[in-house]
Amino acid sequence: MNVLSTQLSMRLTLLIAILVGVAADISVGPVPALAQPAPNRGAPTESGTYSETAYTLGAGDRIRVDVFQVPQYGGENSVLVDGTLNLPLVGSVDVQGLTLEQAAAAISARYVRILRRPLVTVSLISPRPLEIGVAGEVNQPGAYTISRDGAQSPTIVHLLETAGGIRQSADLRNIQVRRPQRSGREEVINVNLWQFLQTGDLRYNLTLRDGDTIFVPTATTVNLAESSQIAAASFAPQEGATINIAVVGEVFRPGPYIVTGNARTAAAGVPGGSEGLGLTPTVTRAIQVAGGITPGADIRQIQIRRVTRSGAEQSFTINLWQLLQGGDLSQDAILQDRDTVFIPTAASIDSTEASQIASASFSPNTIRVNVVGEVSRPGVVEVPPNTPLNQALLAAGSFTNRAARREVELIRLNLNGSVSRQQVPIDFAQGLNDASNPPLRNNDVVIVRRSSIASVSDTIETVTNPIARFFTLFSLPLSFFRLF
Repeated sequence: MNVLSTQLSMRLTLLIAILVGVAADISVGPVPALAQPAPNRGAPTESGTYSETAYTLGAGDRIRVDVFQVPQYGGENSVLVDGTLNLPLVGSVDVQGLTLEQAAAAISARYVRILRRPLVTVSLISPRPLEIGVAGEVNQPGAYTISRDGAQSPTIVHLLETAGGIRQSADLRNIQVRRPQRSGREEVINVNLWQFLQTGDLRYNLTLRDGDTIFVPTATTVNLAESSQIAAASFAPQEGATINIAVVGEVFRPGPYIVTGNARTAAAGVPGGSEGLGLTPTVTRAIQVAGGITPGADIRQIQIRRVTRSGAEQSFTINLWQLLQGGDLSQDAILQDRDTVFIPTAASIDSTEASQIASASFSPNTIRVNVVGEVSRPGVVEVPPNTPLNQALLAAGSFTNRAARREVELIRLNLNGSVSRQQVPIDFAQGLNDASNPPLRNNDVVIVRRSSIASVSDTIETVTNPIARFFTLFSLPLSFFRLF
């Protein structure tokens, strides 16, 4: 009986050993001598898109380590600041920058000293927040801490939105993501977000990793046709955001302004305003806020001077005449913070174009002209910009019977501070022209003088009035005595 029991016991021990050996053979793979970083799968493919790399561990990750048949060696752990795990018996294990599979292999390599073929699995419980830097042509460069939405990691588009959006001077085709490696070296990934805008292919929207740095370079040239597409992107600044700009040159109120998208013009010399928010600030809206263009403005050569993040100046020219004639909205360039809009002086003004420019939205609503002398309603009249002199006379009620109807005098304050006088012959049948029916400017003075007959009559009245008053005074005592 004792012999039989001994044999059964030996056979049971052997069976258990066989089962344990088989179970121990089921492992996550070969045990490496030293865990290596994950292969780079973030480089662009032939199509220019990007395949994502596996999640890598870092300080702050909460994970669970399970050792098969040895539960006392497993449990929940946090990756420490130095990127290590503190595990029972084996102590510190470096998992910084390793994938879950590589971390399991690294832990197995440590436990193999005390266990025969240990089976280790590592599970991610809660990922750490990401620390990511942003520099270059974004509105709010700096460092950002991004929490994950569940298991979803943030993408480059999400981070650009968080950083206030890209600026108009950004080069979307050559964005760089600099990613630190476990070896201490830095991997540079080039991202083409312009292709993402054109195709909507999410593979261009690179998923970010902890420690990434995004650099948005400055575009070498400005493409007006692409500007509106960039402004409409989800990672552009919010519509209606206010910007600080300067408007100089041929506008009625040059200087610095805070501009929004809902700008409106006012009278000449009166700054325009904004009604709420919701649109993108453009050149025409900036001109509106600055009181509108003057009649001497050259709208074909308007210059935009832009300061980039690198400190260099980016300059380009727009042609608002193409906007008026052909509806080319790309000429109404979208502005960004600290832009300067310069409106030069035209060498000559085409009278046939003046009326079209005067009716444009970026011209002031009205100008003020002072009509004095022999008109029915002398004083200041408000007329549209580039209004002919004849229309200003009619707005003042036209001539009185005492007016000299053949010509009037036009007095103008020039930009250099001098005053010019011009005798203008009057012919109401004339169209707009500089000689006989010139366009008026803000604060012009039109003097309508008396006719020769009215001047002689007034002279005679001036001479005779004292004599008449003398005889009136002399006749008063005689009138008094007649009462008695």
